[in-house]
Amino acid sequence: MTKILIADDHLIIRQGLRLILETENDFELVGEASDGNEALSLCKKLKPDVVLMDLRMPNMDGLTAIEKLRKEQPEIAVVILTTFNEDELMFRGLRAGARGYLLKDTDRNTLFNTIRAAARGETLLKPEIMTRLLAVVNSAQGVDAPLVVMDTAPAAVLGATFDPRVGSRQRVMIVNVGNFHTLAFRLRLGEIEGVFEHHTGLIELPRLEILLNSLASGELKHGDVFDDHGHGALIYDPQPLPLNGGEFGVAVTGPRRNLMRGSSLRPYFAVPFGDMMIAGCFGLLAAVADVMPELSGPIRASFRGAGGSGTPPWEVE
Repeated sequence: MTKILIADDHLIIRQGLRLILETENDFELVGEASDGNEALSLCKKLKPDVVLMDLRMPNMDGLTAIEKLRKEQPEIAVVILTTFNEDELMFRGLRAGARGYLLKDTDRNTLFNTIRAAARGETLLKPEIMTRLLAVVNSAQGVDAPLVVMDTAPAAVLGATFDPRVGSRQRVMIVNVGNFHTLAFRLRLGEIEGVFEHHTGLIELPRLEILLNSLASGELKHGDVFDDHGHGALIYDPQPLPLNGGEFGVAVTGPRRNLMRGSSLRPYFAVPFGDMMIAGCFGLLAAVADVMPELSGPIRASFRGAGGSGTPPWEVE
């Protein structure tokens, strides 16, 4: 018999999981927790074999609870069950010690198989998650070179700084409006002053303008984004960044950039080296220059000698 504990801050999720798990004769639901602290306390008392752990919970989040559980009771297996289909969260969860990573829209057979595998000490991931991971690994097979992987949104933001209008400013705000996530950075001479990330599908232009104005003023709080079902916010420098001066207020990139058209924040759609569509490629090159000093010289030289804003570095003769 596999003893299971559910940790999720939504009662309806816990109730639904209870009904599903009770259909299997080899599962015993021994407890339910609404946050990470309660999950740790119940694990000490109830000694479950497997914990189904949500990531976003009050008081103590799932990742922190997983890390503590691994130190205090490493014999207990954890399966992450979340709504967030994100590689970064998956990597962090597995690195923290989770035995599986499932989305809440998974089918019951996959859920059952993952729980049983975790109880046996195995790690099981959904095929589509493994496909993304393996795609990165397989793409580098046989290549005798270091592999650098970068998230597309920060890469695009970094790439946008090579637009002459954006790069000429000591302080600037850049927002990447992606298909699934919107990421905004406030920068000073390349250093991060503040950042927030939200789900593009959950915000419309008025809400996005409020968040960008708050980021610019230095008043944005983590809860302003997180409590709105976004990822969160972080302010390093509260000094306000005026958005009403110069040629534009906010630099914009990303596939869903049209969300910012007509904004009162005077958006400028950045075109590094004349090409908005591959801003992330320029950002990735710049990041490689930062993390691999032996390549920094040639990469930086190619940027400087790009022949104007209409010529990418790799076309320079």
